[in-house]
Amino acid sequence: MKAIRRLTVRPHLPDPLRPLSDLARNLRWSWHPETRDLFQSVDPGRWAESGHDPVRLLGTVPPARLAELAEDRRFLRRLTAVADDLDHYLTGDRWYQGRPGRLPAAVAYFSPEFGITAALPQYSGGLGILAGDHLKAASDLGVPLVGVGLLYRHGYFRQSLSRDGWQQEHYPVLDPHELPLAPLREADGTPAHVALALPGGRELRARVWLARVGRVPLLLLDSDVEENDPGERGVTDRLYGGGSEHRLLQEMLLGIGGVRAVRTYCRLTGHAAPEVFHTNEGHAGFLGLERIAELCDEGQEFGSALEAVRAGTVFTTHTPVPAGIDRFDRELVARHFGPGSELPRIDVERVLRLGMETYPGGEPNLFNMAVMGLRLAQRANGVSLLHGGVSRRMFAGLWPGFDAEEVPITSVTNGVHAPTWVAPEVFRLGARQIGVQRAEDALSVGGSDRWDSVADIPDQEIWELRRTLRGQLVEEVRERLRASWRQRGAGTAELGWIDDVLDPDVLTIGFARRVPSYKRLTLMLRDRDRLTQLLLHSERPIQIVVAGKAHPADDGGKRLVQELVRFADDARVRHRIVFLPDYGMAMAQKLYTGCDIWLNNPLRPLEACGTSGMKAALNGCLNLSVLDGWWDEWYQPDFGWAIPTADGAGTDPDRRDAIEAAALYDLLEQRITPRFYERGASGLPDRWIEMVRRTLSLLGPKVLAGRMVREYVERLYAPAAEAHRAMDPEAARSLAEWKSRVRAAWQGVSVDHVETSAATASAELGTSLALRVRVDLGDLVPEDVEVQAVSGRVDSEDRITDASKVPLKPVGGPDLEGRWLYEGPLALDRTGPFGYTVRVLPAHRLLASGAETGLVAVPSDELVQAAGLLMR
Repeated sequence: MKAIRRLTVRPHLPDPLRPLSDLARNLRWSWHPETRDLFQSVDPGRWAESGHDPVRLLGTVPPARLAELAEDRRFLRRLTAVADDLDHYLTGDRWYQGRPGRLPAAVAYFSPEFGITAALPQYSGGLGILAGDHLKAASDLGVPLVGVGLLYRHGYFRQSLSRDGWQQEHYPVLDPHELPLAPLREADGTPAHVALALPGGRELRARVWLARVGRVPLLLLDSDVEENDPGERGVTDRLYGGGSEHRLLQEMLLGIGGVRAVRTYCRLTGHAAPEVFHTNEGHAGFLGLERIAELCDEGQEFGSALEAVRAGTVFTTHTPVPAGIDRFDRELVARHFGPGSELPRIDVERVLRLGMETYPGGEPNLFNMAVMGLRLAQRANGVSLLHGGVSRRMFAGLWPGFDAEEVPITSVTNGVHAPTWVAPEVFRLGARQIGVQRAEDALSVGGSDRWDSVADIPDQEIWELRRTLRGQLVEEVRERLRASWRQRGAGTAELGWIDDVLDPDVLTIGFARRVPSYKRLTLMLRDRDRLTQLLLHSERPIQIVVAGKAHPADDGGKRLVQELVRFADDARVRHRIVFLPDYGMAMAQKLYTGCDIWLNNPLRPLEACGTSGMKAALNGCLNLSVLDGWWDEWYQPDFGWAIPTADGAGTDPDRRDAIEAAALYDLLEQRITPRFYERGASGLPDRWIEMVRRTLSLLGPKVLAGRMVREYVERLYAPAAEAHRAMDPEAARSLAEWKSRVRAAWQGVSVDHVETSAATASAELGTSLALRVRVDLGDLVPEDVEVQAVSGRVDSEDRITDASKVPLKPVGGPDLEGRWLYEGPLALDRTGPFGYTVRVLPAHRLLASGAETGLVAVPSDELVQAAGLLMR
């Protein structure tokens, strides 16, 4: 019979075991081996059945076993040691507390998903895992972060396969009381809530749940509360589910409700108020509107409030294509803001202008969440060096008149949280070399460019480590494959062949990620005969483990999954290639550690960063990837292979796939498998082991989330906090008025005349030219602008590359026609074709970059031709 109501019955822990509850409720256990080992020793069988979830474990342990442990002095000593370690971790000074200067008192980090642990399934893919690793690394470093997200009652979907290999989705109901969460409570003990106003006098209420991620509090908003009508209760039902209005309400709750949740948390706990707000992708962009409304309630005008909010906001974009951005119909957004709805004190037209695509090539009736995020943030970044360049080109329309290189979007390359993703066997090998504490610091804090101690590990130990991890993966794959086939309807008698699936001595390739078309799940199937030959080679075989989920609404992605599954079902090759359904964190931790090669073959440059290969590298797995995302930045032949790309403008997609698949097969046949199977004088694959060693020693320190978060602190959070402090109400009002005045007067700014002391079109390296420029500033004065000389080498189309920018100085006052003369030297510091131009930019001490306003004045085409600006 089916229960009519579900309750969560919590265990009563004997007093000596009370610290177990605190340990279970702080998600540090998910990356702290000693804590996990302690919980495993409570009841190894139930630990496995719980999916390694301490909260679920403690809910199933019999009272007799708890009473036994309460009398077990050895267990209690271990419990005390682990509890004391957590207390020291939570209260002691860490990297952040030792940094010079005045760093942010707190940073609020907003993301639509967080991948902390499989026990808290609130993630779908890379964005969520990255956000989870960001929080964990911030905790390890002592960065005072507050995470903000939504609590999805169905999480993301669980994946299974039909008998014919078609993806099927399942949405299990999550009970917050069975998760490692606690309700945030008011002083009187009632649950804390936030509320949003909806059209028609309705209201959307959400409870605030608190997860402890080490030192970092994570606030999750849950709309499934009795006070809401059924429609509103379902707002936080599924991650990335529902239609357009459903998604808009989710993003309003995340951004606006999230700020209100942060304010509530700080009020109740005394936590420092955030000085910096970090928007992880555009989904949380509405947080800027709520903060503007807060300042307007304090008496500021909209313009000055906007400047104050921008100063302390960081925006990170993760998408390399416009189609990956949430965009809403203008009228839908207008209906949810203004009188009778949310933020009524802000004119709805001002709200709309922040997100409308009012630039060449944009859709004027669409509200773009990334565009709003960029307009509300003074600092923005992509997630790899290559993606930063892609983002600057993609959003260049917001800064007309500037080359893409000058668009104010920088990059911080993603990293991964090593304590989460490094196999215990790998950690122990490192700890034997340098000690446990130094090994922990190297993985969490980082800071060194090389891990030189890896050079001292004997070849035999490295090879035994890799074989051990490969063997563990083989066992994991067989277990999961057997469960998958049972779900597909196979009987036990049909599955004897699974006992021979994969071989712990065969070169193992992993491919696991989401399944949008650009990641090309099935590129490996392009020439099936050639792939089959590789799989079944008599001397140098390969085996492949594949996993990945297609979005529930993406039938094209599901067809790719089915195509791969059907190939893997073929009796000729099914012992050498497998597809594992329901890819998630628990599976990933086995895949990354057990594979020898991590394969990545997206369409370049559509992979913003891609971090799965980073996690594999930290375990000695070599990367085989298209030069996209982070691999484009850090690839070296010492520790992997680059798949050549055929991304010329004239190459059609089908031909491109054929060329790149052929290159993939060639690499496997001619370079990779020979190196894996060849043996040196010691009987070991010496050259392969050397590549593993170089991967660990040279690539390992680069891919750390600790490195990533330190870069965010130093390059983005600290400057944003400084700008936030400088933007007091008077400064914000002054800057807003100055911008308004400059914009109104800018059409009157022009470059009227340019001349130099050069008599010919050639000159000696190291000499300088005297440059004189006459500009018309209209109603502006020299204090409002900077006149620059821009120079550098020029290409065949006379475009300046690797430009140097030098400010020129005004000479005297305006002439009789009101124009100003500027002068300065122009250094000829590069040989070959050399060119220069001049331009006028707005200038103010509170601007983060010269391009911030999007205004620039350059010489007219007629003036360029008359001045002979090109030097050769």
